[in-house]
Amino acid sequence: MPAERFSPTACRRLIVKIGSSLLVDAGGEIRRDWLAGVVSDIAARRAAGQQIAVVSSGAIALGARRLGLAKGGRASLEDAQAAAATGQIALSHSWAELLGQEGLTAAQMLVTLDDLEDRRRYLNASSTLDRLLTLGVVPVINENDSVATAEIRFGDNDRLAARIGQAAGAKGVILLSDVDGLYTANPAKDRTARLIPEVVRIDARIRAMADGGSASGMGSGGMISKLEAARIAQAAGAHLAIVSGQQERPLTAFSAGGRGTVFVAEKGASARKAWLAGRLTAKGRIHVDAGAAKALGNGRSLLAAGATTVEGRFGRGDVVDIVGPGDAVIARGLAEYDADDAARIVGHRSDALAAILGYAPRGALVHRDHMVML
Repeated sequence: MPAERFSPTACRRLIVKIGSSLLVDAGGEIRRDWLAGVVSDIAARRAAGQQIAVVSSGAIALGARRLGLAKGGRASLEDAQAAAATGQIALSHSWAELLGQEGLTAAQMLVTLDDLEDRRRYLNASSTLDRLLTLGVVPVINENDSVATAEIRFGDNDRLAARIGQAAGAKGVILLSDVDGLYTANPAKDRTARLIPEVVRIDARIRAMADGGSASGMGSGGMISKLEAARIAQAAGAHLAIVSGQQERPLTAFSAGGRGTVFVAEKGASARKAWLAGRLTAKGRIHVDAGAAKALGNGRSLLAAGATTVEGRFGRGDVVDIVGPGDAVIARGLAEYDADDAARIVGHRSDALAAILGYAPRGALVHRDHMVML
């Protein structure tokens, strides 16, 4: 049964993401009875030995109600930041109170995109999560929307949950949502749509089934963001499940054979490569020809001869996307050259690089040890 992949015996660490529409009612108040049921689920899993962190949406929706802001606090960036700052207090208080009633200690972590994109800050966040979980604490994590801007934010907690799972070394991520999984088509529009119980590989066929936008209008994620979260989790060696949270005790219902879609983890990559795969930003792009794309797929490094053009301003060691002939990002890695020198040598054979650059060249534009296929 797919749910067994997320059981305490199979999954020592689990990340549970809760969407705004589940946590906050139409009047902008916390659904306490429902949340108490989720906390009971968490307590039961903790008693069985599973370490759990929660990625909880809801701060903006809660704050908007208290401040009387239109459009759920999302009319402007300033409104969203003010709503988040106000609502986060209420959100964290509810979590701490209900977890405390089950004898569990809550901790709060607020992160921005930059915290997990920067390697050093990512490692710091990872260490904090590891220590909290080892101590038996239940970390409650949210994006720090009170300071995040459009340029430095995740934009949805689906992808944040996958990144937190990666940072925590979790083997499972469960997205509790207002939908119960991935369908072959939008079930609200197509009566023939069928639920897909398991996905091993996210390809073009699977992506075509995604429907953008939040069903509730309260959150910021849709099926597209959930597929991106699944890609990040899979690359980090974690299973990810999309499960309906609309019933009481949703984790118990799922473990008892409830519906959902499970995205099966890939064989674990190295921690560094998993971090690269999970990044959402890159400093530049290197376009490659068909021959180079095939070589990368066979585990080779990216040589200058296989590159065609360079975009962006990046330095040596910065993250760059590698783009294939179809304009799709096929790999991501750390640049061995800055953008100016990379642009000078693209398309040239290795034996010509020293004369072009005026110094002894490095072996590759992006070395296979610092690259991950997407």
